[in-house]
Amino acid sequence: MELTDEEKKILLTAARNSIRSLFTAVEIEEPDYGKYPELKIHAGAFVTLTEFGKLRGCIGYILSERQLFDTVCEAAVNSAENDPRFQAVREPELKNITIEISILSPPFPLNSYEEIEIGKHGLILEETGRRGLLLPQVPIEHHMNKEQYLDAICQKAGFHPEYWRTKQLQLHAFTADIFSEEVLTDHHKDSSTGSE
Repeated sequence: MELTDEEKKILLTAARNSIRSLFTAVEIEEPDYGKYPELKIHAGAFVTLTEFGKLRGCIGYILSERQLFDTVCEAAVNSAENDPRFQAVREPELKNITIEISILSPPFPLNSYEEIEIGKHGLILEETGRRGLLLPQVPIEHHMNKEQYLDAICQKAGFHPEYWRTKQLQLHAFTADIFSEEVLTDHHKDSSTGSE
C-alpha cells in the first residue's frame, strides 16, 4: 500500500480533528472512498503525539478490522486520552502537539536476529503472556544499534534488557509508512474556525 500525499493529509487532519472533538464540537468528515480507496482498506495503524519534540502519547493497532480512516481516528483519540504513561492531553496543549501516523504492514515472523533491519523493521515480542511493540522509527530516533534495539523490545515487554541473549525469542517484524504534520503541512496550529 502506498498512500498519496493527499491521502496522508486527509488522515492527519482527521486525527487532529478527532482529538479536537474531545473538547469541542467538530465534524469529522469521511473521505470520498471512491476517490481515495486506500483509506478504506483494513490495516494496522499507530498515532504518535509529540509536544516540543517529546513523546506525549502513542497508541495503535497491529491489525484492524476497521477501515484505515476509522482506525486512525480511534488511535488518535486513544493516544490523547488513554496512553497509561501520560496524563490525558488538555485542550491548551493542542497547538503545541505534532501528530505522526504509522501505517503498518501485516506482521511476519523473524527466524533470526540477523534478519532485523534498523530503520525498516518494527518489532513485536510476544513471550510468556507478555507483549511489547516498537515502531521502526524508534531505533533511529534513539540512535540504537541492533543489540540496543533488542534490549529495548525486551524492556518494552517487561523482561530484562538482555533477555534476548538467553534464547531465540519469538519475534515478529513489520514495516510502516510513516508521515507527520511537520513534513506534510505548513503548520498545524488550531484556530477558532477549526481549520489547519
